[in-house]
Amino acid sequence: MGEMVVTVDSLIEGAQKAQGVAVVIDVFRCFTTEAIAFKQGAEKIILVAEIEEARQLKYLGIGHVLIGEVGGKRPEGFDYGNSPKDLLSADFEGKTIIQSTRAGTVGVTNVSQADVIYGGSLAVASATVKAVVSHCPTRVSLVAMGQEGKERSDEDEQCALYMKNLIQGRVPDKDSVRSLILAGSESQKYDDPDLPQWPPEDRSMALDIDSHDFALRIKREDGFYVSRPEYLE
Repeated sequence: MGEMVVTVDSLIEGAQKAQGVAVVIDVFRCFTTEAIAFKQGAEKIILVAEIEEARQLKYLGIGHVLIGEVGGKRPEGFDYGNSPKDLLSADFEGKTIIQSTRAGTVGVTNVSQADVIYGGSLAVASATVKAVVSHCPTRVSLVAMGQEGKERSDEDEQCALYMKNLIQGRVPDKDSVRSLILAGSESQKYDDPDLPQWPPEDRSMALDIDSHDFALRIKREDGFYVSRPEYLE
């Protein structure tokens, strides 16, 4: 086997270029929300780019629960916003969730060249790295989705670097990673009482590094991108 080439890329273009094993990273909040949803018993999550498509799928009975956001807020007709805090008391046992966000799900639907896709966040970072390495890939593409896939953001870039270091056998200091993210602009909105759609609890959960022991494996099933938890021994 040749040496593993690990690239860090960003935004929608990064997702479109990703090859080998791709990790689409959205820390605030898509793939932190998914980790919590699976913890609450969800069986699978269908990822769609558009709000309208998500509503249509629920109408057709393809999923039970709608989770998503536009501008951080829960869209009309959705059961939950894209907020980990909102899900803490939910019972998703055996349910199929349909999720639409402005970065993570859009990123996944733009991956066309990779062989394997994972959803990435700090909550599942080490588990994801373990899963990625288990494929013995020659190429790994870590894609930091940033704000709506258009503007880079500290939390996703730092998560990509954290995972790259782990893949290459280095162990970054978690508190340092957190403090770099807390200094960034995306982190600041969680402190603004005028923006209740960004509760500080969401940030705490998003920055609870390696809090979940499974990866978020995303595969094509019946024409949809479907996320399921993947546990490795």
